[in-house]
Amino acid sequence: MTLDPLEFRAAMGQFATGVCLITLRTDAGRELALTVNSFASVSLDPPLVLWSLQEDSEVYADFREAQHYAISVLSSDQQALSSYYAGKDQHDVKPEHARPGSHGVPLIRGAVAVFECDLEATHAGGDHLIIVGRVQAMHNEADNNPLVFHGGQYRQLAE
Repeated sequence: MTLDPLEFRAAMGQFATGVCLITLRTDAGRELALTVNSFASVSLDPPLVLWSLQEDSEVYADFREAQHYAISVLSSDQQALSSYYAGKDQHDVKPEHARPGSHGVPLIRGAVAVFECDLEATHAGGDHLIIVGRVQAMHNEADNNPLVFHGGQYRQLAE
């Protein structure tokens, strides 16, 4: 059985997800951000999380090689940040969007949660690279509502 890629994407879009920015600082000092919704918890002990990196991303090599990175779960009022860093060639972190974290990795201001990670493992996954990180530090602002993505659109949780 062959699945139509567009139909598969539409069906997967029925699963509501949060929206995150993955950030890093390259060895050359460049700070980059990438919008993803493929974020999940893997293990509590040790604390592991994963996300997926599309192989044709223009910043694929930078994120594939990163030994340290952060995952910022965006708040409902950060849709513009998500859209900006999802754009082609719009990955350089603007200074007003972040503050420095461990290893110089930028942490997104106003995110509902931030996980500072060290690379644990990578796994090939079709047209993506699955990246597993070990959480070394976290910052939780649970009072804010998360940005949600469903059916190809940004959404907000109902009160």
